[in-house]
Amino acid sequence: MRQSAVVFIFYVFLLCSCKGDGTVPEFTPAPSESAKVAAAQTTANTNTNCTAIVPFYWEIGNGSSTLASGSTGNGSITRTTSLAIASASKWLFGAYVVQKRGGTFDSTTEKHLKMLSGYTSFGNLSCIGTNTVQECANVGTNSQYNAADDNKFYYNGGHFQKWAVDNGLATMTRAQLRTEYQSQLGTDFDFIFASPQLAGGVNTDAANYALFLRKILNNQLLIRTYLGANSTCTLPSQCTTAVSSPLAVNWHYSYGHWVEDDENGDGSFSSAGLFGFYPWINASKNLYGLISRYEVPSGGNEIGSGWASYLCGREIRKAYETGVAR
Repeated sequence: MRQSAVVFIFYVFLLCSCKGDGTVPEFTPAPSESAKVAAAQTTANTNTNCTAIVPFYWEIGNGSSTLASGSTGNGSITRTTSLAIASASKWLFGAYVVQKRGGTFDSTTEKHLKMLSGYTSFGNLSCIGTNTVQECANVGTNSQYNAADDNKFYYNGGHFQKWAVDNGLATMTRAQLRTEYQSQLGTDFDFIFASPQLAGGVNTDAANYALFLRKILNNQLLIRTYLGANSTCTLPSQCTTAVSSPLAVNWHYSYGHWVEDDENGDGSFSSAGLFGFYPWINASKNLYGLISRYEVPSGGNEIGSGWASYLCGREIRKAYETGVAR
């Protein structure tokens, strides 16, 4: 009797294991860690999207350690090379505000964090040489409100600068801004404000930005819960609630960061900067990564060199996750 039961169970197992055409699907083992690291390294050094942007430093890690990394090209960019991260500052601002407000904020704050506030005339790099948040806001049209853009997505630094002026940061100098950020993000996070521009004024290195990303993965910062939350459409050709985006892809925007969720995206969260700094966290929130480099772009697009870094970074990410070089 027992033997018959075993045979029956085995028969049911075979039936359940079959695909629709009656064949048994092949078992694909998960790639080994060494295979994943090798695939990422090969991709960083040989993929055309990556060789096009050398020199750069790249890194992939989890909540506790660096899993794979390397310096490409002439090796001049390393983990401790400090540089202007431009719009990668936006993720820091989003995390700071969410932390400062304890994860609870009003609709006005939400509009500013998602670039829906109508303050859309901020001049890119306009705050170089200013000393306080208010001085930066006073430059040119930086504080101009445009009613036609209210409650519509418009990628611009004015949203963040206006929020800062209205919420106790107006008189803060660059050094005071650093201290204020560290009060929420941790004193172990080292960086400077090269200008008092909330959306793009930070200088730091890969090591410190990686620390920030690890804190998110480890749920040490409240922004983890808000990654991709209540995201808004950003591409004017796809929705009437968007006016201006520096990207030609249908990504969404959340609290100070992009959601890479177009038809070719993998749902990662990121905040690429004008000069090529590209940090990301994967959709599963168990891996982080970054491309660290500095390249002054041609043209006036606010993502600038960050787009090319994304094209390389996504290939390295995919290579690591699959264990297959791209």
